[in-house]
Amino acid sequence: NSNLKAAKNGLALWANSVVPSLFPFFVATELLSYTNFTYYLGKLLNKFMEPLFNIRGEGSFAFIMGILSGYPMGAKIAANFRQNNICSKVECERLLSFTNNSGPLFIIGSVGISLFGNSTIGFLLLFTHLLASISVGFLFRFWKKNDSKNFISSSSNIKNKTIKLSSLGEIIGNSIKTSINTILMIGGFVVLFSVILSILKTSNLLTISCYFMKPIFNFFKIPQTFYSGFISGIIELTNGLNIICNIPEKNISINIIIASFLLGLGGISVLLQVWSCISKTDLSITPYILGKILQACFSALYTWIFINIVPFFNFNL
Repeated sequence: NSNLKAAKNGLALWANSVVPSLFPFFVATELLSYTNFTYYLGKLLNKFMEPLFNIRGEGSFAFIMGILSGYPMGAKIAANFRQNNICSKVECERLLSFTNNSGPLFIIGSVGISLFGNSTIGFLLLFTHLLASISVGFLFRFWKKNDSKNFISSSSNIKNKTIKLSSLGEIIGNSIKTSINTILMIGGFVVLFSVILSILKTSNLLTISCYFMKPIFNFFKIPQTFYSGFISGIIELTNGLNIICNIPEKNISINIIIASFLLGLGGISVLLQVWSCISKTDLSITPYILGKILQACFSALYTWIFINIVPFFNFNL
């Protein structure tokens, strides 16, 4: 009964939060891939992407769309770049490490306004999330540093792409079809992991895993009330955030810092979505995993710094 309820809640979460915030971006990205937008954006932003992230300018498309739309868009674009030979294997792996982010609609709308009831907290979480993402991207510029020197991109071949009016219907149809496949895959993961979490709770496995994590929680002075929410967030982000944000604490900064950590990490559910996106390519999942762990730590650190240094962001009661 509890598993059935969890599946229904997962479906409701997907239909009410994921589909409206992601589907339009998926369709827009697919449509843009039929144009020469990536090529011109690459030429425009090459002077920033090369020195900062050691990636050719075209990678800026994955970075921007990854920020605007949320998980797992960055990974989807990195995989497309690899399949279409726009970026080298190493450059796509660098993109994987930092372009797969939580979207502004989710962070400000769902987490800030809906869960915390405060849009300022949402903006703080978004800012530290992006700052952490850029920090990780900068560190990963040294990932396999000399491996992509001899790569010749095929992006210059796409600069003459134009959409003919006669094929417009087919292109829109294909874009919607591909986007529906991706959104259904995400829906499947959300429902599956909602049920997995329900099973872990009812079988007390979640409580047992909290016991094993206790030394780590004690080291970071995390109160016991956050244990199950934190582990739930590592497994499935949205469910974990829901628990963390609703724990009553006088020092609400603890809730905010843990939420920031989980947003940076993304959770196992998102990890599997990314793995699914890159499964048809030769890209390694390792830079993604390392990048997310680093981003989670940076996010929490930057959030802690802002809360403690800027009085405006001190939400403690």
